[in-house]
Formats: sequence, structure tokens, C-alpha cells
Amino acid sequence: MVKHIVMFKFKGNDSERIEIAKKFKEALLQLPPQIPQLKSIEVGLNINPAESWDLVLIAIADTLEDIAIYSAHPAHQSAVAIIAQHKIDRACVDYMF
Repeated sequence: MVKHIVMFKFKGNDSERIEIAKKFKEALLQLPPQIPQLKSIEVGLNINPAESWDLVLIAIADTLEDIAIYSAHPAHQSAVAIIAQHKIDRACVDYMF
């Protein structure tokens, strides 16, 4: 199994960043039934004002190939489009567990 952890930073003031993070979270949580390779997804909004990342997602799939299929899936691409104009930075770690 592969755990895919991604953090995002968004531009804008606090309320704008929270609003886009909530929209993105809602879209991401709809993905597991649409993408068979995606075993589960967890999405959280940062509540720690001392940290600069706005959102984290943790997705689980069987293989890195399944992560690539999930990433390229049209439903995932539609979710990513929500943040396209708002994303400042992204960090990712994939590991076997």
C-alpha cells in the first residue's frame, strides 16, 4: 500500500484561503467512489495559525501506478482545477506502508 500525502498553500487573505480550501476539500472527498484505484482519502484544513500550509490530503492506494491513475483521472483533474488560480505551493511525499 502507498500513502500519498500532499500539502497545499493558497494565496489570498485568511478567509479567501479558507473558502478555497473548503471547496477543494469537498471535491476531493467525492473522489473515492469515482476512482477505483483510490482506497481512501482524508483531507484536513490547517487550524494552526503558526503554520503556513492551508490544506493536507492523505490518499491511500495499492501502488504508485494507482496514484498516477488517480492523479490523471478526470474527476481528480476537475478537483485540481478548483485551486489552479489559488495555489502558491505544493509538497508531496509518497511512501509504502
